[in-house]
Amino acid sequence: MKQPLTSKELDYIVDSMSNEDLLIKQCAVLTSTTHNPATHSLCMEMVSLHKQHYQSLMQSLHQHMQLAPMQPQTN
Repeated sequence: MKQPLTSKELDYIVDSMSNEDLLIKQCAVLTSTTHNPATHSLCMEMVSLHKQHYQSLMQSLHQHMQLAPMQPQTN
């Protein structure tokens, strides 16, 4: 049985998503400004790869939301 993610794991995922988003934006800027076809192609691949990473991280958050209790636990 899967367990909800810890707060440290959630923080790591959120930070990773932020990093992936930044990489997507940086690669997109380079894609739009380069005149070298090989560089353009490589940057397009990197945009796609970082979008996949972002989506995987988002999926992890959605899975956590399904596992995590909706109300705080009281002892």
